[in-house]
Amino acid sequence: MPFSSLGLSPSLLKALADQKYTQPYPIQQKAIPAIIAKKDVLGIAQTGSGKTASYVLPILRNLQRSRDTKNRYVNVLVLVPTRELANQVKDVFQMFGSVLPERIKTLAVFGGVSINPQMMALQGVNVLVATPGRLLELVESNAVHLSAISTLVLDEADKMLNLGFKEEMNRIFALLPKKRQNLLFSATLNDDVNNINEVLLHDPEVIKIIPEGEQIDLIDQVGYFVSEERKGPLLRYLIKSKEMQQVLVFASSSFTADGVVSKLRKNGIEAGAIHGKKSQTARTKALSNFKSGQLRVLVATDLLARGIDIEFLPYVINYELPRSPKDYIHRIGRTGRAESPGEAISLVTPEEQPHFRVIQKKMGKWVTMIDSADFDMQGF
Repeated sequence: MPFSSLGLSPSLLKALADQKYTQPYPIQQKAIPAIIAKKDVLGIAQTGSGKTASYVLPILRNLQRSRDTKNRYVNVLVLVPTRELANQVKDVFQMFGSVLPERIKTLAVFGGVSINPQMMALQGVNVLVATPGRLLELVESNAVHLSAISTLVLDEADKMLNLGFKEEMNRIFALLPKKRQNLLFSATLNDDVNNINEVLLHDPEVIKIIPEGEQIDLIDQVGYFVSEERKGPLLRYLIKSKEMQQVLVFASSSFTADGVVSKLRKNGIEAGAIHGKKSQTARTKALSNFKSGQLRVLVATDLLARGIDIEFLPYVINYELPRSPKDYIHRIGRTGRAESPGEAISLVTPEEQPHFRVIQKKMGKWVTMIDSADFDMQGF
């Protein structure tokens, strides 16, 4: 099924061709026509499956047909959990929106940076991509009004609803017009998403692509038994012995992430960290350098990894295991994306072994385990 059969405008089809997009992914095949038809949509698909474009393209198409031009009354609101994801979504809107005959202005707003430039930039905005806290600050300052929203998108809906956003989300929902199109997209379907589905969505088109567990078939998973004190040397040993040039490492805290980066740098491995305690400038720079290949290793915490979208990321390493099996699947799903193979490695201490067995059981797939006790890691 080509993009030309989905109801998109000629200018958007040309933009897709220019970007070398030839065939729509399954989520796009089903979501684009439903969104063009102004239906509510619940889309569940793995990370890296084309979810963002599946709502960006039809929203831009619909905005070309009908939009409110009143200043500071935005037409489309996209809510996301992190600054990085906000910028990523904005970039997709701007990439496709730049080719349209009528100008559609997109802006991303988030905390951690000065609010004044964002307040000024809101003039003439049609599509606003926002984190909840900063959005409410802008509303309270009368810098933006939500009463003209025609389409609401919750991207990464699973995270939006279980990370302490509930009160902020309820305040935002109360400001929106009752008659609007609602689009929820998530990598997993959990109780939080189900609950908000019942409240927000009206006779939705439910699209679920790739049942959980099947999405990881392209990923070569391996685990290493290791003592806590040998984790650092083992990480450096694997990066150097496998000649990894681009690897995403997951840590459970900002403190651990910074410690891992410090040790990697001392051993001649270019590395940077991305977590909530870093400034927005530092986070943006680290992510940009990692994507461009200037940074060999990026160490991230779970929440911040939501904005890391790299099509051909070859390696993911769990320096520490996540709390839940779903977070584990999300982590390793950063590699093996869009039909490209990848390798996911987990460093497992004796204390973590029972938890890793639970993760594997929930995942429905057993991971090959290697004992690193006899590895010669002298000098690492």
